[in-house]
Amino acid sequence: MLSLAKNTNLLVMFLLELGVLFSAGYWGFTAGQSLVTKLLLGLGAPALFVVVWALFGAANGATIPLTGFARVVLEVVWFGGGALALVMAGRLTPGIVFAAVYVVNAVLRLVWNQ
Repeated sequence: MLSLAKNTNLLVMFLLELGVLFSAGYWGFTAGQSLVTKLLLGLGAPALFVVVWALFGAANGATIPLTGFARVVLEVVWFGGGALALVMAGRLTPGIVFAAVYVVNAVLRLVWNQ
């Protein structure tokens, strides 16, 4: 049973990662005034998040993998950025829920040494 819970927690982590990209894109498409601005922000924000995650955060494929405190800072900025993007797009409740799910997921990953 514990194995199922641990695997589910890893799945939630993956879904949170996708959620950050969706949130950044959603913010971008709602923040711009013109179609060009909406496209630039809506596609550019997730692209920026992807580059940062690929460089520093991807579990086994990061160019410069971070560990320890640096990893904690990266995750807080990364997932906090996703939550903040939702809030900035006018979606306060989903932003708070997103942040809460991340905190629970992070605590479980710490407890389970994931």
